[in-house]
Amino acid sequence: MRGQRSRLMRYLGASVLALGADLGSFLLLLAAGIFAAPASALSYAFGIFVHWLISSRAVFQDTVASGGSARLRQQVLFVLSAVAGLTLTTFVVGAGAYTGFDPRIAKLLAIVASFMLTWGLRSRIVFRSGN
Repeated sequence: MRGQRSRLMRYLGASVLALGADLGSFLLLLAAGIFAAPASALSYAFGIFVHWLISSRAVFQDTVASGGSARLRQQVLFVLSAVAGLTLTTFVVGAGAYTGFDPRIAKLLAIVASFMLTWGLRSRIVFRSGN
């Protein structure tokens, strides 16, 4: 249990750093004159890349595949878990906005929900022992 809590805290740190990379690159792309939608997609992809690097080296380093098709499978599952998180976030914020909820509060709730979803997927499926 203690090891899982430590891993969760490292995952939280990785998520914060990846979010910073996402938001920072988004702002840089906007400042460079890139339209908001492609800037958002590119920065989100960069955030996923940063999260993979940190997660595979500092969070799930003991269960990351060493290479080949097993490593590619983990990477694909990692991206799919990110898409699941993005889908949940979009749904929560959209539903909140539709019902008249403050979208900033909805976004904060969505961040928490997405974090819990991706943590569950990544710790139980993507980086499962013996994967």
